[in-house]
Amino acid sequence: MFHVMLVPTLNCPSNCSYCWGSKEDTGIMDIGIIEEVVNWLIEYREDPIHFTFHGGEPLLAGYDFYKKALPMLREGLGEREAGFSLQSNLWLLTDELAQLLRDYGVAVSSSLDGPKDINELQRGEGYFDKTMKGYEIAQKNGLLVNFICTFTSYSKNRVDEIFDYFLEKGYNLKLHPALPSLRGNNSDPWAISPEEHGKLLIILLEKYLEHLDEIEIKDFDHFCKSYFIRKGTVCILADCLGDTLAVDFEGNIYPCYRFVEMPAYVMGNVRQKPTPEILQESKAWKTIKEYMDLVDEDCKKCRYIKMCRGGCPYNALQADKGEVKNVDPQCTAYQMIFDDISKRATKEMMSNMMPSDPGQRTGKKGIMSLMIK
Repeated sequence: MFHVMLVPTLNCPSNCSYCWGSKEDTGIMDIGIIEEVVNWLIEYREDPIHFTFHGGEPLLAGYDFYKKALPMLREGLGEREAGFSLQSNLWLLTDELAQLLRDYGVAVSSSLDGPKDINELQRGEGYFDKTMKGYEIAQKNGLLVNFICTFTSYSKNRVDEIFDYFLEKGYNLKLHPALPSLRGNNSDPWAISPEEHGKLLIILLEKYLEHLDEIEIKDFDHFCKSYFIRKGTVCILADCLGDTLAVDFEGNIYPCYRFVEMPAYVMGNVRQKPTPEILQESKAWKTIKEYMDLVDEDCKKCRYIKMCRGGCPYNALQADKGEVKNVDPQCTAYQMIFDDISKRATKEMMSNMMPSDPGQRTGKKGIMSLMIK
């Protein structure tokens, strides 16, 4: 599916210690940019499309913006199927806005790093209570919210406590390692190494398998599905070039939202209605293509290349200061979790084929149930 990330602003009222995605005093998208997006996409591609509102804090665009933008994006593309998601800290969520997002089936994600004291340390005083207030508004209005939990150099030592918190609350979540950024070094002290990331994934997979009927951790669903079908099912494990694009508040087009506000990665502008061929001539497109070619050569002997595709180009470019030299450093973590999944799947299959006591089969869900989920 074609994925377009809309970034209404990079402004954000929160001030998370490790954040690299926000930037003060940036503009806010007006509805005219959405109209230009629709006019561009009508001719650009014909397949189903998914829009993600990202930031910064996308709710800064306000209720009136979304009241116009959502129907414009859904109805303006004719018969094409269009879905929506949004990433927000929920501080600005109101009953009216929650109902609007619910009515358009917008899948909402918010960031929560575990218990209150961890959030206060990593995301600033008051973050937890404000986000929980927004979450209550979402629940009251039937708006589904999933959480993204970022593990840092601090919180990686509190894995048990964090997992138990989400399990007790019944919150579904996605995992995110704190990583360095091309935009600055504020996140560096919080970043975890690829080896730490891999160990964290293995520990959390074990916990997840013990509680499959009680919680959903989407990362492991994707890792297991990717292993099973031998193809990445989420952007960091797939060839994203051209299938994911980002549009900022001025209409500039980028390979991904992580590159927004970096002039070297502007591929075009929606006002100019660029064709795929025109975007392919941009320096940014050629840089990502160069990375994909590097992966094809350097990873061709790796048993996981089809499931991983060298990881995220942004991570690789960050590690080599914007140059294409190596694959995503998180490759180490991906190999570790795929190795663990492989071992678990083999053990589970052998156990099912030759149980020591067939009469004792419990029917308990395991790694294979995630693969076919």
